Amino acid sequence: MSIKIIDGKAIAADLKKEIAAQVAAMIDAENEAPHLAAIIVGEDAASQTYVASKERACHEVGITSTIYRMPAVASEKELIEMVDFLNNDPDIDGFIVQLPLPEHIDANKIIERIDPAKDVDGFHPRNIGLMQLGLPTYLPATPFGIVELLKRSNVKVNGKHVVVLGRSNIVGTPVSVLLSRKSEYGNATVTLCHSQTENLEEITKQADILIAAIGKPQFVKASMVKKGAVVIDVGIHRIEDITTEKGYRLVGDVDFDDVVSEAGRITPVPGGVGPMTIVALLHNTLIASKKEIYK
Repeated sequence: MSIKIIDGKAIAADLKKEIAAQVAAMIDAENEAPHLAAIIVGEDAASQTYVASKERACHEVGITSTIYRMPAVASEKELIEMVDFLNNDPDIDGFIVQLPLPEHIDANKIIERIDPAKDVDGFHPRNIGLMQLGLPTYLPATPFGIVELLKRSNVKVNGKHVVVLGRSNIVGTPVSVLLSRKSEYGNATVTLCHSQTENLEEITKQADILIAAIGKPQFVKASMVKKGAVVIDVGIHRIEDITTEKGYRLVGDVDFDDVVSEAGRITPVPGGVGPMTIVALLHNTLIASKKEIYK
């Protein structure tokens, strides 16, 4: 693979080996393997795919995995009861509630109900606050994955101008915090752009590192990218393509074919940020099982 491509699959595989070694050491010391659970409500295809991938990844590294499936018509009260059950189950080290949830359920209320000590997605307000302060916590999976991609690809961040497209609480906002704070792998100057940003192309062309998490297929074009910039594509979308066996193909927020000639380094879709997100969840589960953050 071209050195220009940042290979998320290969980097995720290295991280899995490191996690598997730690899990094996725990078991050799006669401790229980870490246990990750997931609650999935409804039949959302993307969510089903993600949870299945998470289950496979757990198996690969020796982490115990349990899936709790609830119908789309499950009430908010029933989901809260399930969250409380996992909060109180001593055998579960960490768990996630797979998003998105059906419209009749308030996702924020559910996230706030999760015990922060078991919140391996890193979405609970307490864990977000700890992250903002630079204190030990569970980092949100995709931002953690992005930082690891940059670090393990030897991309210099200190003093660089990072432009983040998208301000979601899941990706854009936390990754801007992680890369801008005073830390071993931070100290970047970060500009956070969004749907109301004026002169967007003028700003993105200043980026040494451009992180696209805007949720629009192939939004970033070559005209928006500075020659030699590092481009991290967080998006993943299915678009119709009758020339393929499945009838669709996967693309990101970046128009890869247009941008690749301008970029110095670039993540593909699939095979870039995606594999790192799942590994980050395994990493957080391992930390949770050691009870080091919430003692």
